[in-house]
Amino acid sequence: MNIFGKRSDPSRTAIVDIGSNSVRLVVYQGPARLPATLFNEKVMAGLGRGLAQTGRMEPGALAAAQVALARFAAVTREMEVATVRTVATAAVRDAANGPELIQAAESLGLNVEILSGEQEALGAGYGVLSGMPAADGVVGDLGGGSLELVRVRGGEVEDRVSFPLGVLRIAGTRGKPLEKRVTDLIATAGWRSRGRGLPFYLVGGSWRALGRLHMGLSDYPLPVVHQYELLPATIASLAAQLPGMTKQQLRDIPGLSAGRAATLADAAALLEIVIRELGSTGSVISAFGLREGLLFEMLDAKTRALDPLIVAAREEGRLLGRFPEHGDLLDRWIAPLFGHESPAQARIRHAACLLADVGWHANPEFRAERGVEVALHGNWVAIDARERAQLAQALFTSLGGGTISPEPLSRLADPRSLATAVAWGLAIRLGQRLSAGLAGPLQRTRLTGDAGIVALTLPNDDRALYGETVEKRHAALAALLGRKPVLG
Repeated sequence: MNIFGKRSDPSRTAIVDIGSNSVRLVVYQGPARLPATLFNEKVMAGLGRGLAQTGRMEPGALAAAQVALARFAAVTREMEVATVRTVATAAVRDAANGPELIQAAESLGLNVEILSGEQEALGAGYGVLSGMPAADGVVGDLGGGSLELVRVRGGEVEDRVSFPLGVLRIAGTRGKPLEKRVTDLIATAGWRSRGRGLPFYLVGGSWRALGRLHMGLSDYPLPVVHQYELLPATIASLAAQLPGMTKQQLRDIPGLSAGRAATLADAAALLEIVIRELGSTGSVISAFGLREGLLFEMLDAKTRALDPLIVAAREEGRLLGRFPEHGDLLDRWIAPLFGHESPAQARIRHAACLLADVGWHANPEFRAERGVEVALHGNWVAIDARERAQLAQALFTSLGGGTISPEPLSRLADPRSLATAVAWGLAIRLGQRLSAGLAGPLQRTRLTGDAGIVALTLPNDDRALYGETVEKRHAALAALLGRKPVLG
């Protein structure tokens, strides 16, 4: 039974996030380490608008939030969500009429947790670590009512601090007044130069919108904001451009939310100052933040330590492929041929093996294209643009696309990285044909490479598996690597 007294799907969890700018419901389902987003909806209620001046949430904003919460409670009932966690941040925490909204939420069956600034910071830090486990730097979580700074390192959240610098609080204070306010707060808290030589990880809708703006202005070929990088010079340029941009120019940017457009100039101005005061080398956008951090906090240490890319790829392979165990077996089978590769490259190769069967539902003429689409546009984390391109190339080649690099892969990765991925693809293609997707042949045979050869070793009882098509794929792989195919 769930909080509404109905039967529930135990794999579904929901977060209702009552923020200072938006009120959002996200429903998750799937592996605990990286559940997929089943449903995501937000309402730009603007609870923090005018709060600094009046100390209260505006009646219109309060009404919009109450309507949103009523809908979200109804949706979670219909979805039979097992666990619904409702959290409120700076606006509700600071407003004199905050209890009014909490009472309304509780009348709907939503038990509201009011997070402190430190809890917000902790959640944001864990959110970044959930999506980028190797993150080492300072996280900045910009909401409507506050800015949290968090030091993350070695998979752990360290020092954190919260400032009253949300985009709704600083609206209209660009220039010297904003600069003095921000520099004074950071200096007083002891955070000046705390990010020297380190990346600054950006969390929050307004800063993600900055990334989408730059993607649109620069004609970037991959519309995935997670792990998109913004250099200090780029941020300064955006901060200078934004005040002069028209509403129509902003509307023309693909994927840019109209609700975020009004806060972009303030968000850019604030980011430019914070980056400079921290001494950060640049910024990296995180699509994961407070909500994902709340989920991550609830996991045990063993589950936290799992690689989110591999977990997600394995689940996708299970859902879309024919043989659930095939990807892991395939990776172990081709690995001896690539023993010289780094662990970072090995994990991308592993992900390619897990996803190698995702195209089988597609029309045969479009299976290779399907592989590219899954790799580039899948909701993967802990993978950068170059690695996505490698994943796409490996799937394209393994699904029959050949050794060319379709657009836009050459704009995302260097030729050497793509050539490596082509080799993965041909090895995967060989293994799939030899085994017919079954476990036994991969467990009984071996693929190795040494002294100018690519050796495929089969027991006598399995020699019949080495048919004409297998022989051709064996030869193609060996030729690409500049070696000779040998049957052992």
